[in-house]
Amino acid sequence: MERAPMTEGGYLRLQEELKNLKTVERPAIIQAIAVAREHGDLSENAEYHAARERQSFTEGRIGELEDVISRAQIIDISKLDGDTAKFGAIVTVVDEETDEESTYQIVGEQEADIASGLISVAAPMARAVIGKTVGDSVEVSTPRGVKDYEIIKIKFM
Repeated sequence: MERAPMTEGGYLRLQEELKNLKTVERPAIIQAIAVAREHGDLSENAEYHAARERQSFTEGRIGELEDVISRAQIIDISKLDGDTAKFGAIVTVVDEETDEESTYQIVGEQEADIASGLISVAAPMARAVIGKTVGDSVEVSTPRGVKDYEIIKIKFM
């Protein structure tokens, strides 16, 4: 069984999502199915089919979350330091062509959120910077082609 590295914050968010699905969503779906059944013929009952589809999605997500939580390897990033990019590091890079700066924190796959600056340890940018230090140049394959970046800052929280 492959471990799923993640921060404590990511682990807690997954647990909260699982709790919400089990205690709020699941009972609401069961109630919606019961109400839809009262309307009679299920073969032409759109409310019933929509509730069953929502139930299927929710049960699938519950199974997925239980699996990830059971394989979680919580990494305490507050104890990490150094000058090399690794899991938990907050890395600032500059595009060597446009001089545009970007800052990312390298986190587990399940907690990645690019809009919040959290990138998966498996993302091309993370794979490129891991093991590198400030001043190193990295080449990253993006949907728009290969881009060159320079690491200008690495910090840990």
